[in-house]
Amino acid sequence: MSAITIRPEQAGDVEAIRELTEAAFRNAPHSDGSEPGIVDALRRDGDLTLSLVAETAERLVGHVALSPVTISDGSHDWYGLGPISVLPERQGEGIGFRLMKRAIADIRAMGARGIVLLGDPAYYVRFGFEHDSELRYPGLPAEYFQRLVLEGDAPSGTVSYAPAFG
Repeated sequence: MSAITIRPEQAGDVEAIRELTEAAFRNAPHSDGSEPGIVDALRRDGDLTLSLVAETAERLVGHVALSPVTISDGSHDWYGLGPISVLPERQGEGIGFRLMKRAIADIRAMGARGIVLLGDPAYYVRFGFEHDSELRYPGLPAEYFQRLVLEGDAPSGTVSYAPAFG
């Protein structure tokens, strides 16, 4: 197993990010296949606040994106994490864990007050994420919408993601 480096996205990474995101979500039961297009649209629209890749000496094996969200109570400096992708053949090796830890640290250093995401509560609790009934994202099972407060109080209201999410 080769060493993994986590670093910010570079201009030459765009196609590899698209390919690994497509591969990561190809057989995911909760996916509609839109994830590569979401990352491309976030980048195109200037909403890709943080984009990190995990790489070996040979290729990119993981990626995570963070983009701004709007909360109806007026809270600011909150970000949506996702999509997060790891090549299927490299899943279970801790790459996603390392991407999450770095993404949380980097967005905190950028002055973020918090992060929201859609995902499996059993997985994301290890990073401090939790469901908060005062923070809503309509249309999906509530328990899968989670938040991590980095600074200040927890917001309340309805969350809207960047336009790339449709």
